[in-house]
Amino acid sequence: MEHDPVRVDNTKAWVVKARQHLYAAEVVLSASPALSWDAMFHCQQAVEKALKGFLTWHDRPFPRGHDLVELGRRCTEIDWTLVPLLQKAASLTPYASAFRYPGDSPESASDEAHNALALAREVVEAILSRLPAAACP
Repeated sequence: MEHDPVRVDNTKAWVVKARQHLYAAEVVLSASPALSWDAMFHCQQAVEKALKGFLTWHDRPFPRGHDLVELGRRCTEIDWTLVPLLQKAASLTPYASAFRYPGDSPESASDEAHNALALAREVVEAILSRLPAAACP
């Protein structure tokens, strides 16, 4: 079946961004010293972009913003099997803005950042597995 090329391109754009954020999280987490708070930001962003890609593919509108709870709710209306995973992913929502200002960065958040990265990878892969190969470069 031939897919709408505009929908494919729009979905691809979100998928590329999701993968870039995962890569950025890996890079800053492996830096010396590790930038745990930056990694957590990129984890949230990766999940956000993947969910927006999923919604784009399914031609569903979504609000501008970073609320993974709302994005997850919209995604689970399409695929209810995502409910448990996206409920866990909602915990990443605060990382979109939690460490933006001086004094907001935790002293040591390495374990938290590694957990966030594992969760972000799991969510992105789950979403990508539900998209056609044409939309996942």
